[in-house]
Amino acid sequence: MMWEADSSVDLWADSPASRAADASSETGRFVTGNLTSEDLDVERSLRPQRLEDYCGQDHIKQGLKVLIEAAKSRGECLDHVIFSGPPGLGKTTLATVVANEMGAQIRTTSGPAIARTGDLAAILTNLQPGDVLFIDEIHRLNRQVEEILYPAMEDFALDIVIGKGPAARSIRLDIPHFTLVGATTRSGMLTGPLRDRFGISFRLDYYSIEDLADIVVRSATILGVEIDRASACEIASRSRGTPRLANRLLKRVRDYAQVRGEGHIDYPIAREALEFFEIDELGLDWMDIRILETLVKTFRGRPVGLTTLASAVGEDPNTLEDVYEPYLLQCGLIVRTPQGRVATSAAFDHLGVEMPSGA
Repeated sequence: MMWEADSSVDLWADSPASRAADASSETGRFVTGNLTSEDLDVERSLRPQRLEDYCGQDHIKQGLKVLIEAAKSRGECLDHVIFSGPPGLGKTTLATVVANEMGAQIRTTSGPAIARTGDLAAILTNLQPGDVLFIDEIHRLNRQVEEILYPAMEDFALDIVIGKGPAARSIRLDIPHFTLVGATTRSGMLTGPLRDRFGISFRLDYYSIEDLADIVVRSATILGVEIDRASACEIASRSRGTPRLANRLLKRVRDYAQVRGEGHIDYPIAREALEFFEIDELGLDWMDIRILETLVKTFRGRPVGLTTLASAVGEDPNTLEDVYEPYLLQCGLIVRTPQGRVATSAAFDHLGVEMPSGA
């Protein structure tokens, strides 16, 4: 794939990818309109900066430690890395940790933000030797942009076409050696050629309650909130195995403790706050419960199609399938069948509803 030189390289500062990268470099992720600067500062401060501060994912930490030490001892860049797994498990944080451990600068962008080949070429030519380029949701790169990455990852070069028609000619432009860190929530959507160019691949798993409790205690210390271990475990047990949700719940419990309690978080106030915010013992929120109640009470355990279920609960089918279903499936509360979604006996038990005979 040849990239045709145009003015987009000279206009890097005004390109969509530049604006997205600048926003991301400030926050570690893309800014959304409903987040205040204070929220972003807190979110950023809770993220560990070094491997020794990173809780959980021990197999990944040990692997990265060996690979980073080996690369540094040779004075080389770390091989390209791909992190995969569900949202909220720390892929962006690990990319920052890798850059810090390598003593490198990190440039952050996202697959959807790189709309043109010129955007990616501008990013690559502005890298410094040893930099880490982090592309979130890398599976959403379009094919033309993705093909520019192939020679950049393998040969640290860009193939450029200058001119048009019979006068066109191709040149190869060398770029600094760098490490590409990609993150994806859907590794199956990565093309084979792109996947094969990553020398290091790690999949993040859901966290144990003990690891999440460690994260909650660490985050509470950073936030200046007093919390005991029992309260941390209670928050962790309702966090769906996800650090992002654990930190979010911690901040909500902190707010509740400041208004309804004495400022510190103990076990009774933690349970009271989580019940107030409608997070039950399994970590289900009000929409999860609404989905289960629709399957259990409205349809009495019969199979329900995705579109029908989405209409019944007033949610978009894609959101239902991508956001809510995975955890309900993981908990064994629903199953997918050729006829539709079906509530399991565990769902009836959780809601305290007697399962109809023959269901």
